[in-house]
Amino acid sequence: MPRSYAPSPPVPALLRRYADAGEPLSCEPVTLGLLNRGYRLATTRGAYFLKHHLDGDHEAIARQHRATQRLQSLGVPVAPPLEDTDGGTVTVIGGRCYALHPWVDGRHRDGAQLTTVESRRLGSLLGLVHTCLERVMEPGPRRRYESADPADTYGVIDELLGQVRARVPRDNFDELAEHRLLERRILLREHAHRRPPPADAGGWVHGDFHPLNLLYRGAEPAAIVDWDRLGVQPRAEEAVRAAAIFFVRPAGELELPKVRAYARAYRRAASADAAELAAAVHRVWWERLNDFWILRWRYQLHDRRADPQFPAVSALAVWWTREYAAVCEAFTG
Repeated sequence: MPRSYAPSPPVPALLRRYADAGEPLSCEPVTLGLLNRGYRLATTRGAYFLKHHLDGDHEAIARQHRATQRLQSLGVPVAPPLEDTDGGTVTVIGGRCYALHPWVDGRHRDGAQLTTVESRRLGSLLGLVHTCLERVMEPGPRRRYESADPADTYGVIDELLGQVRARVPRDNFDELAEHRLLERRILLREHAHRRPPPADAGGWVHGDFHPLNLLYRGAEPAAIVDWDRLGVQPRAEEAVRAAAIFFVRPAGELELPKVRAYARAYRRAASADAAELAAAVHRVWWERLNDFWILRWRYQLHDRRADPQFPAVSALAVWWTREYAAVCEAFTG
């Protein structure tokens, strides 16, 4: 659903739960990101990041917090929440869940802003995350992940086409959306025989590793944030998805030299072999061919916040299909 801002968080009541947080001075919404609600909270003792956990799953939030605390002890750059006077990290006020984190001064950097050496460090960092999660988390539930069924996707395409064509007046985005939907239907018919088999979940992953969830201080990663999607998934697929976000160019191509440096470093750090990465490339490629989340947000949820991503994301699926062998080689070579 589109983001609807609730009344300002109950800052005075929340700060009373913390012994040394100080008195509130200001509380400003942080606008970056699509799914989170966060605030920069200034007090007489310093600056903090106040997070409102929208899902309200106290147990899951506490698990995320314990994971970041343990990861920090292993040298992973994270920003675990502060503990309140009772030793807890989740504050529930008015039925809403909040957490208070130290404020991390830093900036987001996408792949275009990373050198090849820094791309290599990014791959090593994600490999470190995966290997350290394996150390600090209990074994996750075993499950099988089915790949998208193109028969279902054709129905989604037809539904979205109807919504696009009903728009009056139409704009440039609508024209591009119709073009990409028709194009994707053709691609799926041509490649339906390449649907991947089911995959087993491989281990604990961050779940949403992309530029807006990684803060840099200078050339060094300062903190990996937003662990809301911590879960058990095929690990190498997270590595491929992350690269497809970090290293996509505006025209929808991947910067393959940087992808190659990143992937080699990830494979070393995570002890992942080329076959594992090749299977992940295939599954994520197929996922991209069948995915229309940005168009669903726009036409079904009437939420346009992701619209700016659509040109590159939709072009990437087409380019990736055409350059499949080169992309696979970059991740496995």
